[in-house]
Amino acid sequence: MTRQAAIDASRSLVRVAAIVCAAVIWGVMLLPAGPARAVVELDITQGNIEPLPIAIPAFTGQGQDAQLAGEISGVISADLVRSGLFRALDPASFIEKDVNINTPPQFASWRPIGAQALVVGAIQRQADGRIRAEFRLWDVFSGQQMLGQQFYTSTDNWRRMAHIIADAIYERLTGEKGYFDTRIAFIDETGPKDKRVKRLAIMDQDGANVRYLTNGANLVLTPRFSPSRQEVTYMSWTGSDPRVYLLNIETGQQEVVGNFPGMTFAPRFSPDGQKVAMSLQQGGNANIFEMDLRSRRTTRLTNTPAIDTSPSFSPDGRQIVFESDRGGSQQLYVMNADGSNPQRISFGPGRYSTPVWSPRGDLIAFTKMNQGRFMIGVMKPDGSGERILTEGYHNEGPSWAPNGRVLVFFRDTPGANGGPQLWTVDLTGYNERRVPTPAFASDPAWSPLLE
Repeated sequence: MTRQAAIDASRSLVRVAAIVCAAVIWGVMLLPAGPARAVVELDITQGNIEPLPIAIPAFTGQGQDAQLAGEISGVISADLVRSGLFRALDPASFIEKDVNINTPPQFASWRPIGAQALVVGAIQRQADGRIRAEFRLWDVFSGQQMLGQQFYTSTDNWRRMAHIIADAIYERLTGEKGYFDTRIAFIDETGPKDKRVKRLAIMDQDGANVRYLTNGANLVLTPRFSPSRQEVTYMSWTGSDPRVYLLNIETGQQEVVGNFPGMTFAPRFSPDGQKVAMSLQQGGNANIFEMDLRSRRTTRLTNTPAIDTSPSFSPDGRQIVFESDRGGSQQLYVMNADGSNPQRISFGPGRYSTPVWSPRGDLIAFTKMNQGRFMIGVMKPDGSGERILTEGYHNEGPSWAPNGRVLVFFRDTPGANGGPQLWTVDLTGYNERRVPTPAFASDPAWSPLLE
């Protein structure tokens, strides 16, 4: 079932019904998302992109729904602006004030203010209590409609509908999947710095709809999303014993992945969601193991006297990147998924840690520490093309958005009252933004697109 068809109503998600390209409305052909060549299409493969000016007037709605309509268009605008690829024009500059989704826009009123794309939308209350949102994306210069869709959902699910609309606009204008209809799992931190209460939490990618998944009675760390289900794996201490847990976000069902001797670190799913790779400490060293979640059978992948940890699978499941001090300092290595042929890929000055493979397969993100500086960077899987995207007092723990264009990480702040906060940065390194959270937050993990 696709995001553009119908999403399971029993989970209170959005139904999507696309107005497809074969229709002709007002004599204007609805253009397909693929082959059309519009003036406003963005090439996001460039290093530094000038944000595209886009006008998003408040969606229209009747009576009590007018405020909700404006909030929906506001979330859409905020999503697009936060990507760094779009610049939302000030509504005060709009010449055409009363836009109507059932009437073609007055394009001559939008060109003078610099709008290159225009989004017009409306919501309508249905007899069953649901709301229908409809929008149209226009190329202002050509006067052509690029996209038109309508969505149905319950009123309490309007924010997700807004994120899905933003994804559709993003994909139409960039040619790549959006990432707004996603969630971020993280560790919520409250209390004094020397006695923090850490709870597993989840929220929308923009910081809304925060929900706590654990009560803080036990220390929790390193949540990681399954790429195929709404599940997270994480570490938790019950007394002095660390365990790896598997939690279904929708049902709340939790189970212990396994009881292992010694310490367990950094569990992460395989691309098919059927296995978990993790680091197990035995004696003075730590090695990487893989567990089949169905059979619970464990396979050892590395066997060295060093500390091997932080494994992350390539998207095709054929390789694993990990960090190891087998060469004398923390560096990054890539090996086959069965543990064979490990090769060092990091050779710059400093120490490297927390590697994570991009869902696109083209890059590996990492934390780098050098001369007291903490940096978030990326490199190709063979170690070439290293680029630092951001640095700060203490940056750590990158996690990829599902389209492989943006990273979320946490940055600690110094001082007795300081603590970690979540930030995002795109691959250009120019678009860095803080993600709002109720309290301090660390160890972010970005979900795949919701289904």
